[in-house]
Amino acid sequence: MRARVKRRRGLTRVSSKNQVTLPVDSLRAAGLDVGDELEVTVDGRGRLLLTATADPLTALIGAAPGLSERVDLQRLRDEWER
Repeated sequence: MRARVKRRRGLTRVSSKNQVTLPVDSLRAAGLDVGDELEVTVDGRGRLLLTATADPLTALIGAAPGLSERVDLQRLRDEWER
């Protein structure tokens, strides 16, 4: 059995199964939780970008007047960008 090596905070390593463990502090700071689905995109050599696929506004549907499932959220976002 290999000896445990103390690693610097915020670092991880790619395993033989191409898996990584993300630091809890980083996940919390990004607002991610267990079970969240992430999209992985390549952003240059040695750089991966993880993006949550869930729309954060979906959880708020029905919680505010005028915001319901019938509202086209993408259309509203497009209006805000003009």
